[in-house]
Amino acid sequence: MKEIELKYGCNPNQEPAKIYMENGKDLPIEILSGKPGYINFLDAFNSWQLVKELKEATGLPAAASFKHVSPAGAAVAVPLDETLKKVYFVEGVELTDMATAYIRARGADRMSSYGDFVALSDECDEQTAAYLAREVSDGIIAPSYSEKALEILKGKRKGSYLVIKIDPDYVPEVQEKKQVFGVTFEQGRNNAVISDELLQNIVTANKDIPESAKRDLLISLITLKYTQSNSVCYVKDGQAIGIGAGQQSRIHCTRLAGNKADVWFLRQNPKVLALPFKDGLKRADRDNAIDVYISDDYDDVLRDGEWQRVFTECPEPLTREEKKEWLKNMSGVSLGSDAFFPFGDNIERAHKSGVEYVAEAGGSIRDDNVIETCDRYGMAMAFTGLRLFHH
Repeated sequence: MKEIELKYGCNPNQEPAKIYMENGKDLPIEILSGKPGYINFLDAFNSWQLVKELKEATGLPAAASFKHVSPAGAAVAVPLDETLKKVYFVEGVELTDMATAYIRARGADRMSSYGDFVALSDECDEQTAAYLAREVSDGIIAPSYSEKALEILKGKRKGSYLVIKIDPDYVPEVQEKKQVFGVTFEQGRNNAVISDELLQNIVTANKDIPESAKRDLLISLITLKYTQSNSVCYVKDGQAIGIGAGQQSRIHCTRLAGNKADVWFLRQNPKVLALPFKDGLKRADRDNAIDVYISDDYDDVLRDGEWQRVFTECPEPLTREEKKEWLKNMSGVSLGSDAFFPFGDNIERAHKSGVEYVAEAGGSIRDDNVIETCDRYGMAMAFTGLRLFHH
């Protein structure tokens, strides 16, 4: 197929809309179900590149959960412990590698992943499709689908769920173009390879970055390569746990992503795991209730007349002091940035969310301040020399 007509462009008033290959060749995709939109394809093509590179860098099946052309989550297939299985609502289930990767990717920030676009590095199997069938999602892109998985996905949203198959061997042209205000921009594609070689220049007193942290730093950097800038990404145990995207100030990125990482860890608190939800409560309502319960606005879900809608009995609040004590247990987190940190305040904030390993481009006139702050907390930091702006 050489072109695909779309429902509309970014907005319904932007018609007509289509995608096509400028060189006249066939598109590298096939629509197996549903009718695509403009933003669907922006999510699909960005997320596919992300998971493809994660698989190449780690050797593990990878998944991403995208919203508005930035990842809400990204992960590789590192087995889940029993606590995270409970947090992600998959207790007592033996998971395939592909399902594990997607459950991690979606589970880190379930509020942002609501209505996501899914990307898988490997074939979508029946278990992954069955899990996805229960979630609110707009579409999926993968290199292949098992017969049963495709049957499940084609039945989602009364047959309107978007299912895209992509040629895994497709390689785009070296030069890429886009238009803004009628003016054509052209540049070389960002084909920078993110590998262990980027982590060799360790500039802190602590030079020890274990293999698991190297993996997590690579996941962070590859995720940032396909995240709207400015951006930072916190990663632990093979999954992004906090992504700060599209902020003009880098410290705001670091705070935003750090707050998301904190929420991910707070969801593992025994009080949260023991919340007495009513039977039959929708997943979205449960996710929203947890998010509010963890916040300083917990009374919005615990006040009389409201808790009865969600819980069988009114839970005790998770106090600010309890949250502060719980977050002290957070450790082993890796942090990447799509450009240099201009000041040590980013490291100060990262430390509060358990960051021990950092990868950033370097090159700030205040690099010495950033290194000094890392040294104060015993962090190991590598200067990659590679900026990863994405717009």
